[in-house]
Amino acid sequence: MTAVSTQDTIGSSDDARGAGQLPPPRADCIADSAGGLTFDVTDPGETETAHLLLRLRDSDPVAEVRLPLTPVGDGRLRAALPSSVELAEGRWNAYALVDGGEPRRLMPGVNDLRSLVDRAPSGSRGHVSVRIPYATKQGNLSVRAWVRAPHAEAGELRITEAGLTAHGRVYGTELAPDARVEAVFRKEPERVVRAPVTAEGPEFGTTLRYEDLAGGRGPWDLWLLPRGDGGPRVRLARLLDDVADKKPIFTYPVTALEGPDGPVEAGPYYTNDNDLAVRVRAAVGD
Repeated sequence: MTAVSTQDTIGSSDDARGAGQLPPPRADCIADSAGGLTFDVTDPGETETAHLLLRLRDSDPVAEVRLPLTPVGDGRLRAALPSSVELAEGRWNAYALVDGGEPRRLMPGVNDLRSLVDRAPSGSRGHVSVRIPYATKQGNLSVRAWVRAPHAEAGELRITEAGLTAHGRVYGTELAPDARVEAVFRKEPERVVRAPVTAEGPEFGTTLRYEDLAGGRGPWDLWLLPRGDGGPRVRLARLLDDVADKKPIFTYPVTALEGPDGPVEAGPYYTNDNDLAVRVRAAVGD
Protein backbone atom coordinates (compact mmCIF):
# COMPACT_ATOMS: atom_id res chain seq x y z
CA MET A 1 0.00 0.00 0.00
CA THR A 2 1.48 3.36 -0.99
CA ALA A 3 -0.53 6.24 0.33
CA VAL A 4 -0.31 9.47 2.28
CA SER A 5 -2.04 9.02 5.62
CA THR A 6 -4.21 11.90 6.79
CA GLN A 7 -4.36 10.60 10.34
CA ASP A 8 -2.54 12.18 13.26
CA THR A 9 -2.24 11.26 16.91
CA ILE A 10 -5.25 12.43 18.91
CA GLY A 11 -4.34 15.31 21.16
CA SER A 12 -0.90 15.94 19.63
CA SER A 13 0.05 19.50 18.76
CA ASP A 14 0.49 20.78 15.23
CA ASP A 15 1.30 24.25 13.93
CA ALA A 16 -1.68 26.18 12.58
CA ARG A 17 -1.39 28.54 9.64
CA GLY A 18 -2.78 32.00 10.23
CA ALA A 19 -5.11 33.80 7.86
CA GLY A 20 -3.44 36.15 5.42
CA GLN A 21 -0.12 34.33 5.32
CA LEU A 22 1.53 33.37 2.07
CA PRO A 23 0.67 29.90 0.82
CA PRO A 24 3.12 27.47 2.41
CA PRO A 25 5.68 25.73 0.20
CA ARG A 26 5.16 22.08 -0.71
CA ALA A 27 7.58 19.19 -0.55
CA ASP A 28 7.65 16.00 -2.59
CA CYS A 29 9.31 13.11 -0.72
CA ILE A 30 11.17 10.07 -1.99
CA ALA A 31 12.09 7.29 0.45
CA ASP A 32 14.92 4.82 -0.10
CA SER A 33 15.17 1.30 1.26
CA ALA A 34 18.08 2.22 3.57
CA GLY A 35 15.87 4.62 5.55
CA GLY A 36 16.85 7.89 3.88
CA LEU A 37 14.51 10.59 2.58
CA THR A 38 14.86 13.18 -0.19
CA PHE A 39 12.70 16.34 -0.10
CA ASP A 40 12.04 18.46 -3.21
CA VAL A 41 10.62 21.79 -2.01
CA THR A 42 8.98 24.57 -3.97
CA ASP A 43 11.25 27.63 -3.63
CA PRO A 44 10.18 29.45 -0.44
CA GLY A 45 11.54 32.79 -1.72
CA GLU A 46 14.60 34.67 -2.96
CA THR A 47 17.50 33.75 -0.70
CA GLU A 48 21.06 32.58 -0.70
CA THR A 49 20.62 30.24 2.26
CA ALA A 50 17.67 28.00 3.01
CA HIS A 51 17.18 24.88 5.10
CA LEU A 52 14.61 22.19 5.60
CA LEU A 53 13.94 22.11 9.32
CA LEU A 54 12.66 19.02 11.13
CA ARG A 55 11.42 19.67 14.66
CA LEU A 56 10.46 16.87 17.05
CA ARG A 57 6.91 17.48 18.19
CA ASP A 58 6.38 18.25 21.90
CA SER A 59 10.10 17.90 22.67
CA ASP A 60 11.57 19.74 25.66
CA PRO A 61 14.20 20.95 25.10
CA VAL A 62 13.37 21.41 21.44
CA ALA A 63 15.06 18.85 19.19
CA GLU A 64 15.77 19.99 15.62
CA VAL A 65 17.58 18.77 12.52
CA ARG A 66 18.54 21.26 9.78
CA LEU A 67 19.19 20.06 6.22
CA PRO A 68 20.61 22.40 3.55
CA LEU A 69 18.26 23.16 0.65
CA THR A 70 20.07 23.49 -2.68
CA PRO A 71 18.64 24.52 -6.08
CA VAL A 72 17.89 21.71 -8.54
CA GLY A 73 16.10 23.73 -11.24
CA ASP A 74 12.45 24.39 -12.08
CA GLY A 75 12.11 26.61 -9.02
CA ARG A 76 12.75 23.75 -6.61
CA LEU A 77 15.17 23.14 -3.77
CA ARG A 78 16.35 19.75 -2.56
CA ALA A 79 17.33 18.45 0.86
CA ALA A 80 18.57 14.96 1.73
CA LEU A 81 18.08 13.15 5.02
CA PRO A 82 20.49 10.20 4.88
CA SER A 83 19.88 7.16 7.04
CA SER A 84 23.09 8.00 8.92
CA VAL A 85 21.47 11.12 10.41
CA GLU A 86 19.67 10.07 13.57
CA LEU A 87 16.05 10.99 14.25
CA ALA A 88 14.69 10.17 17.68
CA GLU A 89 11.49 8.14 17.73
CA GLY A 90 8.45 10.37 17.36
CA ARG A 91 6.75 12.78 14.97
CA TRP A 92 8.88 15.46 13.31
CA ASN A 93 7.16 18.54 11.86
CA ALA A 94 8.72 19.82 8.61
CA TYR A 95 9.44 23.48 7.81
CA ALA A 96 11.20 25.59 5.20
CA LEU A 97 13.60 28.00 6.90
CA VAL A 98 15.07 30.99 5.09
CA ASP A 99 17.81 33.00 6.78
CA GLY A 100 16.33 36.03 8.47
CA GLY A 101 12.80 34.62 8.44
CA GLU A 102 10.51 32.48 10.50
CA PRO A 103 10.14 28.75 9.78
CA ARG A 104 7.24 28.10 7.40
CA ARG A 105 5.30 24.86 7.74
CA LEU A 106 5.61 22.60 4.69
CA MET A 107 2.65 21.00 2.98
CA PRO A 108 2.95 17.50 1.50
CA GLY A 109 3.27 17.03 -2.23
CA VAL A 110 3.76 13.62 -3.83
CA ASN A 111 5.24 10.90 -1.65
CA ASP A 112 7.10 8.09 -3.44
CA LEU A 113 7.28 5.40 -0.77
CA ARG A 114 7.50 2.33 -3.00
CA SER A 115 10.90 1.32 -1.60
CA LEU A 116 9.35 0.96 1.88
CA VAL A 117 6.90 -1.77 0.83
CA ASP A 118 8.08 -5.20 2.01
CA ARG A 119 11.33 -3.67 3.20
CA ALA A 120 13.65 -6.20 4.84
CA PRO A 121 16.68 -4.60 6.53
CA SER A 122 19.73 -6.76 7.18
CA GLY A 123 19.69 -6.00 10.91
CA SER A 124 23.50 -5.79 10.84
CA ARG A 125 23.45 -2.42 12.61
CA GLY A 126 21.72 -3.93 15.61
CA HIS A 127 18.74 -1.63 15.17
CA VAL A 128 15.98 -0.78 12.72
CA SER A 129 15.43 2.83 11.68
CA VAL A 130 12.20 3.84 9.92
CA ARG A 131 11.08 7.26 8.59
CA ILE A 132 7.70 7.70 6.87
CA PRO A 133 6.51 11.12 5.63
CA TYR A 134 2.78 11.72 5.99
CA ALA A 135 0.10 14.42 6.00
CA THR A 136 -1.30 15.52 9.36
CA LYS A 137 -4.97 16.29 9.98
CA GLN A 138 -4.17 19.95 9.39
CA GLY A 139 -2.68 19.17 5.97
CA ASN A 140 0.94 19.71 6.98
CA LEU A 141 3.97 17.54 6.28
CA SER A 142 5.46 15.53 9.11
CA VAL A 143 7.83 12.57 9.34
CA ARG A 144 7.10 9.63 11.64
CA ALA A 145 10.32 8.09 12.91
CA TRP A 146 11.06 4.88 14.78
CA VAL A 147 14.33 3.55 16.17
CA ARG A 148 14.13 0.03 17.60
CA ALA A 149 17.11 -1.94 18.91
CA PRO A 150 16.46 -4.81 18.62
CA HIS A 151 13.18 -4.99 16.70
CA ALA A 152 10.44 -7.63 16.34
CA GLU A 153 8.50 -7.05 13.11
CA ALA A 154 4.96 -8.38 13.17
CA GLY A 155 3.92 -10.06 9.94
CA GLU A 156 0.94 -12.28 9.16
CA LEU A 157 -1.81 -12.42 11.79
CA ARG A 158 -4.17 -15.38 11.79
CA ILE A 159 -7.33 -15.09 13.88
CA THR A 160 -9.44 -18.04 14.99
CA GLU A 161 -12.15 -18.58 17.58
CA ALA A 162 -9.48 -19.76 20.00
CA GLY A 163 -7.08 -16.86 19.66
CA LEU A 164 -4.39 -15.07 17.69
CA THR A 165 -1.45 -16.62 15.85
CA ALA A 166 1.22 -14.06 14.93
CA HIS A 167 4.26 -14.53 12.74
CA GLY A 168 7.21 -12.19 12.58
CA ARG A 169 10.92 -11.62 12.21
CA VAL A 170 13.46 -10.41 14.72
CA TYR A 171 16.25 -7.92 13.91
CA GLY A 172 19.36 -7.14 15.91
CA THR A 173 19.33 -10.27 18.07
CA GLU A 174 18.89 -14.04 17.83
CA LEU A 175 16.10 -16.33 18.94
CA ALA A 176 17.06 -18.79 21.65
CA PRO A 177 15.27 -22.09 22.45
CA ASP A 178 13.60 -20.45 25.47
CA ALA A 179 12.23 -17.47 23.50
CA ARG A 180 8.66 -16.53 24.36
CA VAL A 181 6.00 -13.87 23.89
CA GLU A 182 4.41 -12.05 26.79
CA ALA A 183 1.03 -10.31 26.77
CA VAL A 184 1.15 -7.59 29.46
CA PHE A 185 -2.11 -6.11 30.77
CA ARG A 186 -1.60 -2.38 30.36
CA LYS A 187 -3.71 -1.41 33.39
CA GLU A 188 -1.85 -3.86 35.65
CA PRO A 189 1.62 -4.55 34.22
CA GLU A 190 2.22 -7.28 36.79
CA ARG A 191 -0.44 -9.37 35.01
CA VAL A 192 1.38 -11.33 32.29
CA VAL A 193 0.28 -14.15 30.00
CA ARG A 194 3.15 -16.13 28.43
CA ALA A 195 3.14 -18.04 25.16
CA PRO A 196 5.90 -20.21 23.64
CA VAL A 197 7.62 -19.29 20.39
CA THR A 198 8.50 -21.48 17.44
CA ALA A 199 11.59 -20.25 15.59
CA GLU A 200 13.41 -20.88 12.34
CA GLY A 201 16.39 -18.57 12.04
CA PRO A 202 15.12 -15.00 12.61
CA GLU A 203 11.51 -15.99 11.82
CA PHE A 204 9.15 -16.74 14.69
CA GLY A 205 5.54 -17.66 15.40
CA THR A 206 3.40 -17.68 18.52
CA THR A 207 -0.22 -18.30 19.50
CA LEU A 208 -2.12 -16.47 22.23
CA ARG A 209 -5.34 -17.97 23.56
CA TYR A 210 -8.03 -15.38 24.11
CA GLU A 211 -9.42 -17.31 27.09
CA ASP A 212 -6.15 -16.56 28.91
CA LEU A 213 -6.73 -12.82 28.40
CA ALA A 214 -10.48 -12.74 29.02
CA GLY A 215 -10.11 -11.79 32.68
CA GLY A 216 -8.59 -8.39 31.89
CA ARG A 217 -10.72 -5.87 30.04
CA GLY A 218 -8.51 -3.44 28.22
CA PRO A 219 -5.35 -3.53 26.08
CA TRP A 220 -2.75 -6.29 26.36
CA ASP A 221 0.63 -5.22 24.93
CA LEU A 222 2.68 -7.91 23.18
CA TRP A 223 6.39 -8.34 23.86
CA LEU A 224 8.95 -10.79 22.50
CA LEU A 225 11.65 -12.12 24.80
CA PRO A 226 14.01 -13.53 22.15
CA ARG A 227 16.44 -15.03 24.67
CA GLY A 228 14.03 -15.72 27.50
CA ASP A 229 14.80 -14.18 30.88
CA GLY A 230 18.44 -13.59 29.94
CA GLY A 231 17.91 -11.10 27.13
CA PRO A 232 15.99 -8.01 26.04
CA ARG A 233 12.24 -7.43 25.96
CA VAL A 234 11.22 -6.33 22.46
CA ARG A 235 7.90 -4.74 21.57
CA LEU A 236 6.10 -6.44 18.68
CA ALA A 237 5.34 -3.82 16.04
CA ARG A 238 4.73 -3.43 12.34
CA LEU A 239 7.02 -0.72 11.00
CA LEU A 240 8.54 -1.96 7.75
CA ASP A 241 6.05 -0.63 5.22
CA ASP A 242 4.73 2.72 3.99
CA VAL A 243 1.81 3.26 6.40
CA ALA A 244 2.61 5.83 9.09
CA ASP A 245 -0.55 5.27 11.17
CA LYS A 246 -1.91 1.74 11.05
CA LYS A 247 -4.52 1.97 13.81
CA PRO A 248 -7.35 3.37 11.61
CA ILE A 249 -6.33 1.37 8.53
CA PHE A 250 -5.47 -2.15 9.71
CA THR A 251 -8.63 -3.52 11.31
CA TYR A 252 -9.24 -7.10 12.40
CA PRO A 253 -12.31 -9.11 13.44
CA VAL A 254 -13.06 -9.69 17.10
CA THR A 255 -13.92 -13.00 18.73
CA ALA A 256 -16.73 -13.38 21.27
CA LEU A 257 -16.09 -15.48 24.35
CA GLU A 258 -17.18 -15.86 27.93
CA GLY A 259 -15.02 -14.10 30.50
CA PRO A 260 -15.06 -14.52 34.28
CA ASP A 261 -17.18 -11.35 34.59
CA GLY A 262 -19.46 -11.93 31.60
CA PRO A 263 -19.32 -11.98 27.78
CA VAL A 264 -16.34 -10.23 26.19
CA GLU A 265 -14.84 -9.84 22.75
CA ALA A 266 -11.14 -9.91 21.93
CA GLY A 267 -9.10 -8.95 18.89
CA PRO A 268 -5.74 -7.56 17.78
CA TYR A 269 -5.05 -3.97 16.79
CA TYR A 270 -2.14 -1.60 16.21
CA THR A 271 -1.57 1.26 18.64
CA ASN A 272 -0.78 4.89 17.75
CA ASP A 273 2.89 3.84 17.69
CA ASN A 274 2.16 0.87 15.37
CA ASP A 275 2.82 -1.58 18.21
CA LEU A 276 0.78 -4.80 18.25
CA ALA A 277 -1.74 -5.31 21.06
CA VAL A 278 -4.88 -7.28 21.86
CA ARG A 279 -7.94 -5.50 23.21
CA VAL A 280 -10.48 -7.24 25.44
CA ARG A 281 -13.76 -5.42 26.04
CA ALA A 282 -17.31 -6.07 27.08
CA ALA A 283 -19.30 -7.71 24.31
CA VAL A 284 -21.60 -5.38 22.38
CA GLY A 285 -24.95 -5.29 24.13
CA ASP A 286 -23.47 -6.59 27.37
